[in-house]
Amino acid sequence: MTVCAIETTTATPATPAAAPFTIAADGSYAARLAGDGEALYAERWTLGPEVYAVPLPLAQPEEADSEVLPLSDGRVLIHRRVADRHAFALLYPTGAAAGPRTGELPLGSVGAQEGVRVRLLPPSPDGSCAFALAVSDTASTVWQVAGGGAPGPRRVARIPGRCSGGVWLDRTGRMLALDRTSDGVTKAVAVDLAGPVGAEGGAGSEVSPLLQIAEGSDDRLLLADPDSGLLLIRSDAPGQPRLGWGVLGSSLPVRFPECLRAQGLADAVPFAVQPGQALMPETCGVALRTGPPGPAAGLALWRPADRHVLRLGPPVGWLGGTGLWSREGRLHLPYATPEVPCGILGTILPVAPPPPVRLDPPPESAPRPVPLQQAPLGRPTAVRSRA
Repeated sequence: MTVCAIETTTATPATPAAAPFTIAADGSYAARLAGDGEALYAERWTLGPEVYAVPLPLAQPEEADSEVLPLSDGRVLIHRRVADRHAFALLYPTGAAAGPRTGELPLGSVGAQEGVRVRLLPPSPDGSCAFALAVSDTASTVWQVAGGGAPGPRRVARIPGRCSGGVWLDRTGRMLALDRTSDGVTKAVAVDLAGPVGAEGGAGSEVSPLLQIAEGSDDRLLLADPDSGLLLIRSDAPGQPRLGWGVLGSSLPVRFPECLRAQGLADAVPFAVQPGQALMPETCGVALRTGPPGPAAGLALWRPADRHVLRLGPPVGWLGGTGLWSREGRLHLPYATPEVPCGILGTILPVAPPPPVRLDPPPESAPRPVPLQQAPLGRPTAVRSRA
């Protein structure tokens, strides 16, 4: 891997906070809400050798709480709250010389209920489907709102308990991990969206435990790489919430690296993992956002095999603290400024130097990492470590 300095300068506090920016799983497109003040509209980015943005405005501006998600065919899914419904539609450029520039295909809606929050899940790995999560205090429902051939939203899973998060575990869009809170404890569970659905649309055997680090610990899954099985985890099993890593399909314990406890990294959020490292999960590059999304967000790069974190200045106008890591090891960061309204800057994580040789003996009572319980669901889902 060659070394490449990031082509950027540090962000300025005067830059306004960026709206959520969502990148398709295959890196083909991205989408966000753009515009000024209340004049908001969906905007699609085409990623690749030549990056460009296409505005998708309609006759009426979008609300600030609308969500957008890109599909691999170039259409953009939008989720709106309309009166007592959660409505979903596909937006696309028409290319017509006259008339509306944006086409809209309604996909149906889900009824709004008091105390139930509905939000889009991250882009499905297959690129053609989209899912939403409806959460109440007692149960959570996964809706398929695009793709699959069925007209209108379709309930594909119902999970007892209040769920948050949402991480895909495979490349087909079948296995979804959610962080379920039950009896005051949060544990990641795996949901098989292709499993049998009961007569009332409920899910039974397709939900299984995924993270069980300690009996009373809160164990959340933040990010996963389906190629290598690398999992990024936040757990308070070590005594306080810390970032850890493990590998899907192994029985070895989760590791909580000391370098991820450094100042400013306690609340870091992993947002991209280098794909394609099937046999070497510990060599995957991991990108971390430090601080809240917006102009004050910081950027850090790390790989599990290393004992240090590389801190970098993010690009001016960095969008939503997001990015995409290529198989070749290059991290692409989207940004928008008045001078460059649609831009991508990149960096490569340098090869780490070998660790220094320790001559003093290790302490007699070195802390041991906490083990992880193996989960069922027809495939091994326990986590191991190779550190």
